[in-house]
Amino acid sequence: METLGDWKRSCYCGEVSSSHIGNELTLMGWVQRRRDHGGVVFIDLRDREGLVQLVFNPEDNPDLHARAHDLRSEFVLAVKGSVRTRPEGTINTDLKTGEVEVVVSELRLLNDSAPIPFMIEDSAEITENTRLKYRYLDLRRPGLQSKLILRHKVAMATRNFLSENGFLEIETPVLTKSTPEGARDFLVPSRLSAGHFFALPQSPQIFKQLLMVSGFDRYFQVVKCFRDEDLRADRQPEFTQIDAEMSFVEADDVIAIMEGLVASIFKEVGAELNTPFARLTYADAIARYGLDAPDTRFGLELVDVTGIVEGSGFKVFKDAATSGGLVKVISVPGGAAFSRKDLDVLTELATTYGAKGLAWVKITQDGWQSPIAKFMSDEEKAAIAEAAGAAVGDLLLFGADKPFVANTVLGRVRLNVGERLGLIPKDGFNFVWVTDFPMFEYDEGERRHVAVHHPFTAPNDEDVEKLTTDPGNVNAKAYDLVLNGVEIGGGSIRIHRSEVQSTVFDLLGIEKQEADERFGFLLEALKFGTPPHGGIAFGLDRIITIMTGSESIRDVIAFPKTQKATCMMSEAPSTVDKKQLDELFIRVAKKGVEKSPDKTDKKS
Repeated sequence: METLGDWKRSCYCGEVSSSHIGNELTLMGWVQRRRDHGGVVFIDLRDREGLVQLVFNPEDNPDLHARAHDLRSEFVLAVKGSVRTRPEGTINTDLKTGEVEVVVSELRLLNDSAPIPFMIEDSAEITENTRLKYRYLDLRRPGLQSKLILRHKVAMATRNFLSENGFLEIETPVLTKSTPEGARDFLVPSRLSAGHFFALPQSPQIFKQLLMVSGFDRYFQVVKCFRDEDLRADRQPEFTQIDAEMSFVEADDVIAIMEGLVASIFKEVGAELNTPFARLTYADAIARYGLDAPDTRFGLELVDVTGIVEGSGFKVFKDAATSGGLVKVISVPGGAAFSRKDLDVLTELATTYGAKGLAWVKITQDGWQSPIAKFMSDEEKAAIAEAAGAAVGDLLLFGADKPFVANTVLGRVRLNVGERLGLIPKDGFNFVWVTDFPMFEYDEGERRHVAVHHPFTAPNDEDVEKLTTDPGNVNAKAYDLVLNGVEIGGGSIRIHRSEVQSTVFDLLGIEKQEADERFGFLLEALKFGTPPHGGIAFGLDRIITIMTGSESIRDVIAFPKTQKATCMMSEAPSTVDKKQLDELFIRVAKKGVEKSPDKTDKKS
């Protein structure tokens, strides 16, 4: 093996261009592949910016040519050579450096490589477990590198935009107090305070509010957050937020500045966004799309037909309509061609979201084709078809249940049908703000109100008096930003008066002693001239996932965890020495040290 010595890299491999023709360059990187064409050896040398073709001609330097024969994939090289135009007929228009090649005059082998478990190519078929086990090799693949480079650019654009608009980046504690009000906290035992624990922050929420109390006026962070919750494709136990807070503002002020931020960061993928973004109230989003994160890129909107069917002979519809529930329908153009298997799949989907089934109607030349048709009068059929805008050849899909279930089920079915029929555009970015969320929802299981966002969200001014008289009809100064049907950010104007915050805690069933134990320092701070303030947090991982068209946020995080919250590469979490546990006054139950099932998971 050789050393770099006094060699200095001239530029990245992927930056070599026709402007370098005739120049001698020093390049460094990894061998992507070696090819022997009639005695001439070609090496594709790769780094994070791309690859360039190296040429080793036996007529120019037989010894160097012989050495090139021994090079293998992922060997680490440094070369010197002159740049020339590729011969006619060999230009590669699919490659950024495809017009040129480098004729090597000197070579230094900096390191060799063991045989690699998979090719460093985006097209390589690799199980996810293998990718995550060898993540450091997976990250050499151009596709993943480009995503992390974009992530860096978005973070820098965020910092630049917010700094230019008067925001200060201020770090908040990673070791803090457990104040569980959402997902489970990750707990960290304290060695110096036996039997006591820190928690990793689910968000900087309380601390950024305290910064507003402190007079910093505009704060932000690109910050790690932690939640011990069951994982899905868009969740990780540790994730990154773009977190911001402002004083002396109302919702429209926060929304306006954040639209500017979003427009700024999307320029990194060449997208020119039109602002202001569209807005929907929560009530409208639920009524029209069934979900509070609506995908407004396509139609198939929900239509309320409760009033039409309240006297229906179909018991499911009648019972829902007369017991405070809803009956809603979507009309699927051309859906009468759906097979029974297609309808069974949709019915199964509906049941996973709480429905007892899924009523459907095919509108044919001969009338309604459906098991429920015989229970409906001609007048009801005509009224439903007119309300839904349905015609011959269309399919009607119904949701009939309590309002939440009916809306959610039909909202999910709508997305499935939209995807199935290719109605959802694959290109472009569709933004919509959802505003005026209910402040509370009633938890039947716990028999109490719970916060829809979090307990520090301020009620609308006109609803403050309802906190003690009609909490179910209190709307909050809350707002979510939805992109292509995915919530990428959420925020609110905060409660800035201690007596209102105490009232909200009482309503949520948080007694004074508990409130003092969990949030006492915030309640105390609110007594000392707290300004009106509000903010927002964006999920950076989700934003990059959508920007890059990735299927999972694991593809935009350098070292992600699996869906069981383990690291296949480092094998974390792991057991620790008894001495470490003794220092923390911790004894681990036997079940807690069983081997992770991820070690034998073979699914891709």
